[in-house]
Amino acid sequence: MKKLLESINSVRNSDVADTIEKRMSQFRSLGRQSEEEIFNELCFCILTANFRADRSIYVQKELGDGFIILPMDVLAKKLKTLGCRFHTNKAKYMVEARKHEGIKEKLNSMENDVERREWIVKNVKGIGYKEASHFLRNIGYSDVAIVDFHIIDLLVEHKLVEKPKTMSKKNYLEIENLLRKIAKNVKLNLGELDLYLWYLETGKVLK
Repeated sequence: MKKLLESINSVRNSDVADTIEKRMSQFRSLGRQSEEEIFNELCFCILTANFRADRSIYVQKELGDGFIILPMDVLAKKLKTLGCRFHTNKAKYMVEARKHEGIKEKLNSMENDVERREWIVKNVKGIGYKEASHFLRNIGYSDVAIVDFHIIDLLVEHKLVEKPKTMSKKNYLEIENLLRKIAKNVKLNLGELDLYLWYLETGKVLK
């Protein structure tokens, strides 16, 4: 773990740290926006399942408020045209998610991010632990980890975990606990740590 901690601290002493802090500030700001903006970000995170983050960002920008207003068949066609994988299912999940009015208020009423994530996974189709954690981080909640293949590959590289054959809830939470220990060591929250690890693995700071 020592080598990974040194790498994280090295990035913290570079200009990248400013970029990451600006991104975290944007996330906190988004969490204070309208229900429509929050829902738009939920749909972005539905998009990211089995799809590249940078492509998901592009699709989100192209669609604008389409996540909110388009009928399911039109939305599916738009997603297909924009190169989105599993466009039919994802359009269905997005339209079904519209029934959850007041998501912002609902999440604010809960005591912690783990409880928030459990509610999202249970109630929003097309969202697993990774996507729910991603959504929460992107709207300003930073106490759950986004365990995607970039993060796993980095942890495997540093011999901190063995690559799981499947990502069960048990595996996810075990890796999240490891990331909590790393975050505590470098005095970051899990949302910040994700951006640092993503940068170490990809050289990019996305969302």
